[in-house]
Amino acid sequence: MSHPYVLLSAAVSLDGYLDDTGPDRLLLSSPADFDRVDEVRASVDAILVGAGTIRADNPRLLVNSPQRRAARVAAGKPEYPLKVTVSGSGDLDPDAKFWHTGGDKVVYTTDKGAERARAAGLAADVVPLGADLDWPGLLADLAARGVRRLMVEGGGKIHTQLLQQGLADELQLVLAPLFVGDAAAPRLFGPGAYQGGRLRLVETRQIEDVVLMRYEPTAPGVPTADRHWLRLACELAALCPPSRTAFSVGAVVVAADGTELARGHSREGGDSVVHAEEAALAKIDAGDPRLASATVYSSLEPCARRASRPAPCARLILEAGVRRVVTAWREPDTFVEGADGSGLLAAAGVSVVVLPEFEEQAKRPNLHLPG
Repeated sequence: MSHPYVLLSAAVSLDGYLDDTGPDRLLLSSPADFDRVDEVRASVDAILVGAGTIRADNPRLLVNSPQRRAARVAAGKPEYPLKVTVSGSGDLDPDAKFWHTGGDKVVYTTDKGAERARAAGLAADVVPLGADLDWPGLLADLAARGVRRLMVEGGGKIHTQLLQQGLADELQLVLAPLFVGDAAAPRLFGPGAYQGGRLRLVETRQIEDVVLMRYEPTAPGVPTADRHWLRLACELAALCPPSRTAFSVGAVVVAADGTELARGHSREGGDSVVHAEEAALAKIDAGDPRLASATVYSSLEPCARRASRPAPCARLILEAGVRRVVTAWREPDTFVEGADGSGLLAAAGVSVVVLPEFEEQAKRPNLHLPG
């Protein structure tokens, strides 16, 4: 796993503010929603907040429910998730509650910030990330520590950076029924270049007088969206009728704005020789202008040669005008020696991305095949 599943969690007013400018923290969530947040905390491996949140709110970031903590221990996990903060300067108060409650803590900072944080005697592992903060490096380090799910609770600058860099897998946003109306108050998201396309709404839930909305990114090219669509292609491969003479493959074609155009899988609809990419592309009008900026996600690299039909899938993709392909697994020599669909596509100017973290899932429906 290259980095954890990143879940952004925040509550905002109707006009998009995280807080007001008063001396006390503005409570946006309802009691029932605070309990939901506690449940989410209990489900993750680490919780992250920025240094600004520690300074402003002095949070403890604990799992409050004894039953949930006990369930974590029974499952072989630490009683509390790892607590993580990020500070470019390393200027952190060693007396803050963050350091003196819960379990282990990690501070990610710059090389210069690490000197300052260590000098402060923080009760934490201090990790320098270089001259500047490096979010992919931070997430990779957390993954190496065994963190599979990371909950990010703010602040707005942290949420903005993760979304703009395409590193957020999910946004859990709670909308509170009040207005702040103070231009000096902190907002959830700042200006800048965000990912393209619309987010996918996966859940809405009323919790007392607030509303929870859960969103996932969908636009190809955003790392988290690429993983979502390739995971779906691998799931489609598991639907294939088994064959001793052909691979089980799933494919999804997605427009640049994150709209799913079509999906398909090997031997779909009783056609014993149809390939996944072929099945998906056949469902789209050849003149659809969205194909030119679309992405084909395939659990196995598109074939470069085949005996069952005149045109291999790599050729069908080129003829459709698609210029980007994401795949999990390079074709082995099981049926065609020296297959190189990715090479054929790349030679024609198509961008080919391989996400090897999905290779085992892509192989699973094919374990009955020789080799």
